[in-house]
Amino acid sequence: MRVRLVAFDVDGTLLGRDLVISGQVREAIARMQDAGVEGCLVTGRMYRATLPFARELNFDAPVICYQGAAVIDPSSDELLQDVSLSNAVVRDLIAAAERDHMHLQLYRNDEYYCEARNRFSDLYASLAMIEPVVVTSLRESFAYSPATKAVVVADAEKARQYAQTMQDYFDGRAYVTRSLPEFVEVLNPAVDKGKALHFVAARLGVAIEEVVAIGDSWNDAPLLQAAGFGVAMGSAPEELCAMAAAVVGDLAHDGVAEAIEKYVLT
Repeated sequence: MRVRLVAFDVDGTLLGRDLVISGQVREAIARMQDAGVEGCLVTGRMYRATLPFARELNFDAPVICYQGAAVIDPSSDELLQDVSLSNAVVRDLIAAAERDHMHLQLYRNDEYYCEARNRFSDLYASLAMIEPVVVTSLRESFAYSPATKAVVVADAEKARQYAQTMQDYFDGRAYVTRSLPEFVEVLNPAVDKGKALHFVAARLGVAIEEVVAIGDSWNDAPLLQAAGFGVAMGSAPEELCAMAAAVVGDLAHDGVAEAIEKYVLT
């Protein structure tokens, strides 16, 4: 089948920590669009932290954000799908983070909350381009509320270990994944990027076999598995490269442009 939609992860795929999409990638995406192929963004980012890039690339397709917990129409800001983390899991997560002395952020209504400004909150804020809402107590702020998602921010090796701790602790009651090496993300178990991609493709009237997906990290595994053709960036972990249909160059070598040229415009 011909390609009708390309699903792009954002951080580590389209842009690095400088938050810049390279000219070569923008040109390849423009050629793709001229050929009648749509693009959509699929990210763990908040909607407000994703929308500027959708507009920069002239993408009209629904934005998949929060790892798929929310799908939003960028032209109207309409919330098309919302699958939150239950309050029971949120309360358990707050207790675990307190016990383990981890920096926890909780998300609600496209804002994120934490109890302190520190190097971990500063790292997240610098990438999201959005400041946190600092509260005295997450326990009180989320006493009765669900959360769109939760993120534990730690040094990369500590985050790797803590992701396994969270998986063992929740034992299927939550979906635990990693995006950037420092982030452990916790979501409703019905959420992942692949499920959200199926939702968007159906809304656009595109067969999933007509979708190419490009990603670079652990949280992109469901995305690449769902798409008709999954492409891993050269910087991706070994397990993602092993399951991808193709591997292209890393961000520094414009892997997205390479993927578009080889697997979308051919």
